[in-house]
Amino acid sequence: MNNQMISENVLEVKDLNVFVKGEHRKERVQILKDISFQVKKGEILGLVGESGTGKSTLSKSILGFIKDIDGEIIHHTKHPQMIFQDPFSSLNPAKKVGWILEEPLRNLGNAAKAERKEKVKEMLAWIGLEEAMLERYPSQLSGGQRQRVSIGAALIAGAKLIIADEPVSALDVTVQKQILELMVKLRESMALSYLFISHDLNVIYQVCDRVLVMKDGEIIEQGEREQIFYAPKEEYTKRLLETAMDI
Repeated sequence: MNNQMISENVLEVKDLNVFVKGEHRKERVQILKDISFQVKKGEILGLVGESGTGKSTLSKSILGFIKDIDGEIIHHTKHPQMIFQDPFSSLNPAKKVGWILEEPLRNLGNAAKAERKEKVKEMLAWIGLEEAMLERYPSQLSGGQRQRVSIGAALIAGAKLIIADEPVSALDVTVQKQILELMVKLRESMALSYLFISHDLNVIYQVCDRVLVMKDGEIIEQGEREQIFYAPKEEYTKRLLETAMDI
C-alpha cells in the first residue's frame, strides 16, 4: 500500500450530473447527482455501494460512453481504460490472445508490426502468462488467465488510469488474491492509478487507499480507507460495514 501523500490528480470529477432517457422519448431521468471527487496519481480509489446505486453508470460516464451529462470530467492522462467483471464477455472469443493484446496497438497505428509483437511479449511477462498463451483462444483459458489478458489489453497502449468494475467478483477466492496482487504490483511498477469499483468491502479494504461510498446516485461519504472502515460518519456506510464479513 502506497501511503505517501500524492498531490497530482489523474482524474477530476466536478459537480457531475448524469441523465438517461426515460420510458417516454422526451423524458430525462437523472441517475447521478452532484458527484465530485479526484483520483490521485498512483492511488487506488475504491467506489462502493449496493447494486443499482450508479457505480457502473459513473464509470461509463468517465469513459465517455454516456453523453447526457452536466458538470466536468477532467482527464489529466491519456487513454483511460476499463477492466470488466466478466473477462469472457469482454474478450473476442474468435481471436487468439496474441491478436487481442496486439489490437490496441494496431488501433493506435504508430508502431510497426515487429514492434507490436515485441510489446505483446513484454506485456505477457508483466501479467504473468507464458508465451504459449498467445496461441490460445479465451475459451481455452481459466478465469484468472482471462482476467490477466484483460488487464494486459487495458495497459498495453500506455494507459495510466484504469477503471476496474468488479474485476475479481467472478473469480474464486484464491484467484481473486492473485489478481489483486497483480494489480497492486502493476500499480507500483507501471505508475498506474485505479478507480476500483466493488460491492465487496473486504476486497476494497485489501487494496484501496481511499474510498467513495455511493447511495442512490450520490457520493454520501468519502475518505481515507481507515476512516471509512473504522470511523464512518453515515448510517448507510455503517450498515454496509455491518453486513460485510469481518475485516
